[in-house]
Amino acid sequence: MDELRIRLRWLMAFRVAIVTLLLGLSLIFQATRGEQVETYYALVILTYALTIPSALLLRSLTTHSTLAVFFWVQVGIDFLLETVLIARTGGVESPFAVLYVMTVTVASFVPRKRVGLLAACGGIILFAAVTSTQLYGPDDGWGWLQRSHLKAPEILQTFGVYALAILVVGLLSGTLADQLQQADQSLREKELGLTRLQAFHENIVQSISSGVFTADVQGMITSFNPAAQEATGYRLDRVIGRSWREVFNWHPDRAADEQSSGLMLSMTRFEVECKRADGNRLVLGMTVSPLQEQGQPAGLVGVFKDLTQIRDLEEEMRRKEWLANLGEMSAGMAHEIRNPLGALAGAMQMLRKEASVDETDRRLMDIAIREATRLDAIITEFLQYARPPALNLSEHDINKVLAETLDLIQHEARSRSKITIVTKLASGSLAAQVDQNQMRQVFWNLATNAFQAMPKGGQLTISTGCRQIDLGARKGEVIEIAFQDQGEGIPPGNLDKIFLPFFTTKNEGSGLGLAAVHRIVDLHGGWIKVESNRQQGTRFVVCMPRSAHDGVRLWHEGRTPWKRF
Repeated sequence: MDELRIRLRWLMAFRVAIVTLLLGLSLIFQATRGEQVETYYALVILTYALTIPSALLLRSLTTHSTLAVFFWVQVGIDFLLETVLIARTGGVESPFAVLYVMTVTVASFVPRKRVGLLAACGGIILFAAVTSTQLYGPDDGWGWLQRSHLKAPEILQTFGVYALAILVVGLLSGTLADQLQQADQSLREKELGLTRLQAFHENIVQSISSGVFTADVQGMITSFNPAAQEATGYRLDRVIGRSWREVFNWHPDRAADEQSSGLMLSMTRFEVECKRADGNRLVLGMTVSPLQEQGQPAGLVGVFKDLTQIRDLEEEMRRKEWLANLGEMSAGMAHEIRNPLGALAGAMQMLRKEASVDETDRRLMDIAIREATRLDAIITEFLQYARPPALNLSEHDINKVLAETLDLIQHEARSRSKITIVTKLASGSLAAQVDQNQMRQVFWNLATNAFQAMPKGGQLTISTGCRQIDLGARKGEVIEIAFQDQGEGIPPGNLDKIFLPFFTTKNEGSGLGLAAVHRIVDLHGGWIKVESNRQQGTRFVVCMPRSAHDGVRLWHEGRTPWKRF
């Protein structure tokens, strides 16, 4: 119906244009010859007078049947105006007889095939009436329609030519209009089908739980579905136009030509470790396939799943299995090593008291006793790590627990050269369910580790804060305690080992300090973030849940207690 309304507007606009052009030119021509031009004036005025209210009436028509009636009225108006003009300008000899052809042509493009034929018949009937009047009317004419100067055969021949032209144009125009309408309908149906297919495919991509992205031939991302945005934390506007290798941090050891281009020669499956938009670790299992268009490379499509939680759980299971075996072994070590070690230390002390022992032997015995005592302390520390005591949880203000430890830390700093401590504690209370004695041990170990990382001096900055974790299903309020030193930093190859028992790069120490820190924070349901740059220092951030419930929820939703950044 809207289409018919639009075509009716074009029909009326065409009428005004033709009248303005043809009659206007004829009006000028006739006026220069000094002839009467009243008919032209009347027709121009009548055309505008009929078209303006018709255009206004068209807006109020709402049904297809009323629009169809309105259409035929408009065609009839055009034929009547043309008939008057033809009659006043010579009848069958009028140069304006061609207007019938034009009206039939325009009318046939409105509804369907038969309209052209019907309009052609109407035009022929009116033209036949004018011709008959001229041929069989009185000799002096009808006043407004004069007899033709042509003979009867010539009149009939002229009429026949015009009638045939009008009829042929009506048939051809109607047929063409019908074919165009069918082609337009077919095109609309195909376009609608294509639109639905595109919408269906888009809904699949938008609804699929796996992350999906596409890239062009240069490897620049062109689409990023909601699952990909949720997994990576990147909004669509932050990745469009960026290299997919850069976004996912995938730089394999391959030929330079493949590195420079974004294309993949064949389907490739791989696992990549990158970072979310917030800096958290992200492990993805990805499949990248080439896109082709008519046999030519057009880009690539990538599908990936977030494997971070699975890899974290696998790592945690391996670690817990290792700790379980370690606990079983520790009981045997305590019995098999500690008892003989105690007996050996006691025997050395008895021998040292003998008067016959000279100074050299006495000094060697002191060394043996001291090393036996140190070995006993290492075994005790190791047993505490492997079999930690149960947590004595209660609500404490983390700022107060840290402040109590700061006195010891400040005293230790004064005993070292060029060490300064800066504190930036959050205002207000940072209450959490913790074992305050073990948390003091965490703070002390991190501070002494920072002192050892700055043998030439430097500044240790200790800060606290609170933030809300909201990563999809992972939600909870977290307290952060940060220790920032100005040491030489941790080599990248050692970052994965610093929390392992007995791993140390120092000449002194058992390598159990950071392992104990990790163990205690783990038992509280928290995790540790480590940021380190060579020659720029290291930052340890202890993340503790505000409540035991938050800690359990975050842990079971895939938050590994040790996060490296």
